[in-house]
Amino acid sequence: MKNYGKLTMGIIVVWFIFALSASALHLFKNDANRIGVEVAIAALVPIVVFSLWFVVSEKFRQFALSLNPRTLTALQSWRFIGFIFVLLEARGALPAIFAWPAGYGDMVIGVTASLAAWKLADANHRNGFILWQLLGILDLVVAVGVGTTAGFLSPQGPTMAPMTVLPLSLVPTFLVPLFLIFHVICIAQAKNWKSFSERTRQTAGAPACNLSRIS
Repeated sequence: MKNYGKLTMGIIVVWFIFALSASALHLFKNDANRIGVEVAIAALVPIVVFSLWFVVSEKFRQFALSLNPRTLTALQSWRFIGFIFVLLEARGALPAIFAWPAGYGDMVIGVTASLAAWKLADANHRNGFILWQLLGILDLVVAVGVGTTAGFLSPQGPTMAPMTVLPLSLVPTFLVPLFLIFHVICIAQAKNWKSFSERTRQTAGAPACNLSRIS
């Protein structure tokens, strides 16, 4: 498990350096009113790699499921930085059709992340925990959806160009896929949780099964 921890941290660091370096070299820059294919590739590759690794490797899957769900959920608090989108929209730097749903959605998830980690990350609140994670994924999907279609939905408004250069380019190329992976891990963990009542029923039923076998 320790080896997977070091390997995973190393991959995340390399991923961040790549996203930062590529942004510094303006590889993601796009002056059109859209997010270019370069950004889309940079965002999708980590998700695809994680998904395949999670499905194919049992040891990596065990490592991922052993991570602390409270920590993974609390890290979503960083999404409060979505208020930057709203500020930039107010200054005419980002289109409202993207900034409002993405900004306010991220702020809601960021504000409630600590509460979800503290109150919902246990077996007795499994459904609520999964629901919160799904809402977090929905926020990311909506943000990406309106971000990639803003040019068609609001052709006369400000462009999405600021999201393709530093520092905002790190959001779609690093933070969005990372937070999405955290959500997926937490949901996978929660699906394996058993509430106190379920554990009690199983414990109570075990002796009866044993007695029936003896008789």
